[in-house]
Amino acid sequence: MSSEGLHAPRERLSKKTLAMHQAIVSLMEELEAADWYRQRADDCDDAMLKGVLLHNMREEIEHAAMVLEWLRRNDEDFGQQLKTYLFSKGDILEVEHKAEKE
Repeated sequence: MSSEGLHAPRERLSKKTLAMHQAIVSLMEELEAADWYRQRADDCDDAMLKGVLLHNMREEIEHAAMVLEWLRRNDEDFGQQLKTYLFSKGDILEVEHKAEKE
């Protein structure tokens, strides 16, 4: 996956950019793992195994949420976008239009 590697020489990147890269790649991996566990649970015929797989999926979602919170706290752009969209009510595109007007 191209997102795992850096796209510029490491020595030219700031510590913040490297940390952001680590967080973003970790978030992607957590979401991918949650997706895999959900698919496996849907395909599973054994009730106990299905329960374990769904438990694992929820753990990956927890990890993803923790990384999102780190991103919110450590990057102003992420913070602003998450503040605008997370837990908003109504049509998401209407939320965007309102935010653009402000």
